[in-house]
Amino acid sequence: MTNKTLFLLLLFLSFKLFAQETGENKLGSWHMYFGTNKISDKLSLHTEAQLRYYENGKNFNQLLLRTGLNYHINPNAIATLGYGHITTDGTFEEFPDETNSIEHRIFEQFILKNKVWEFNFEHRYRLEQRFIDFGDRNDTQHRARYRIQLTLPLTDIFFLNFYDEVFLNLQDEVFGQNRLYGALGLNVTHNLSAQVGYLKNHFPSANFDRLQIGVFYNPDLRSLFKDKEE
Repeated sequence: MTNKTLFLLLLFLSFKLFAQETGENKLGSWHMYFGTNKISDKLSLHTEAQLRYYENGKNFNQLLLRTGLNYHINPNAIATLGYGHITTDGTFEEFPDETNSIEHRIFEQFILKNKVWEFNFEHRYRLEQRFIDFGDRNDTQHRARYRIQLTLPLTDIFFLNFYDEVFLNLQDEVFGQNRLYGALGLNVTHNLSAQVGYLKNHFPSANFDRLQIGVFYNPDLRSLFKDKEE
């Protein structure tokens, strides 16, 4: 128990240190929904919506809608092919020459899970093909992402969640951004949970602090699809 407390204390202290470096004087917010909707023993549908603000609940930054087809190789390995539609207001003053944009994104993803003692680890590997319309011009960009996530159950109801994700451009400057995240989670039911956390989003030219509020709902829809087949 003492080792667990020390580990958590060190993690939260590291987040506090990161928070002292900021490229913005406002705390922004991300409001998020994620769903894994099981439609067969091996297949599920990923559904996702995110509304992001430069300030807490105001000053619109981005709307992200994403979906995908998941293939569950086994309980600890999932492959996904998906699509995202992203509308971005990039006119914030710290990014000169940025404009509003609409992006169509295709992504391929592979998730591996493992457990070490009480810690649940998740490794997410993602490739993205990004087709961006800036209004006066179009651009195609490619990037790779890797996220390592750690979840620690505290009780049957409460848990802690941490992750670090790096974004690597496959053209121009390699480093794109890094996201460091910590949150307190609540299991509402066996397939519904919520998280409230803090994200440090680091770009080459700026750092942003974000409050994150997320809802995760993973229904089992296999009975509905079986009824349609019959």
